[in-house]
Amino acid sequence: MMIKSHPGEGLLYQYAAGDVSAAMAIVVGTHVDMCKACRRTVCDIEQKLCEDNLDTIVNVASNAMTKAQCDQMLEAIFESSVCSKLENEPNETLYLEGRCFTLPRTLAHNSHRIGEWSKLVGKLWRAPLTLDNGNQTNLIYMAPSAKVPEHTHKGKEATLVLDGVFNDEKDEYKDGDFVLLDPSKTHTPETQEQDCLTLATLDAPLHFTSGISRLLNPFSSLFFRA
Repeated sequence: MMIKSHPGEGLLYQYAAGDVSAAMAIVVGTHVDMCKACRRTVCDIEQKLCEDNLDTIVNVASNAMTKAQCDQMLEAIFESSVCSKLENEPNETLYLEGRCFTLPRTLAHNSHRIGEWSKLVGKLWRAPLTLDNGNQTNLIYMAPSAKVPEHTHKGKEATLVLDGVFNDEKDEYKDGDFVLLDPSKTHTPETQEQDCLTLATLDAPLHFTSGISRLLNPFSSLFFRA
C-alpha cells in the first residue's frame, strides 16, 4: 500500500507527546497503524522523549520499586519492539452496505464507541465515535458517485482514508492517506466508481459555499459534528 499524504512531523511529535485532542489522537493514531513510515517516526520520537526524560522516570520509579525492579523495567522499555507488536495485533471488522471493512488497531480498540449509522445528504452516511471527554470523531461512508457539497472549514478538518478512494479539486486520496485542511482551503470531496470509508474530525463546523448547499450552513454541525 503506497501512502502519499501524511501528518506533518510537528503533528506526529504532538501525537507522540500526548499533546493533541482525543479526537485527533484517534485519527493520527489510526494513520500510524496503517503507515510503516510514520510508525517508525513516532517510535523514534517516543524513544527520544523517553531518553530526554530518563532521569525523571528513574527518580519516580526508584521511589516505588527496588533497583533490580527498576533496571528490569527500563530494560523492557528499551528492548520492546512497539512497532512489531502493532503489526501483530488482531484487527476488527465493520460491516456496512454489504461490505466488510477491516479496522486498524487504534480504531478497533475503540469500536465499542461507534454509534448508529445515519444517512446524510445524497449518498453519504455518518456514524459518530464518541470519546469519554465528550470529543467526537466521525466515520463517513461515501457510496460510489457520492459528493460532499463544496465547503470550507471554520477550523481544522483531519480526514483519513480507511478504505477506498475519493478525490477533490487538488488530488486523489487512497487507503491510509491523511488530509489536514484549514479555513483557507475549499474543496468538494467525491467518489467515482469506488466507494470510500473515512475517519474525520473537526474542531469547528463545515461552511458550505456553493449554490443551494449554502442553505445547509445553519445545520452543518448536525452533518459532521466536532
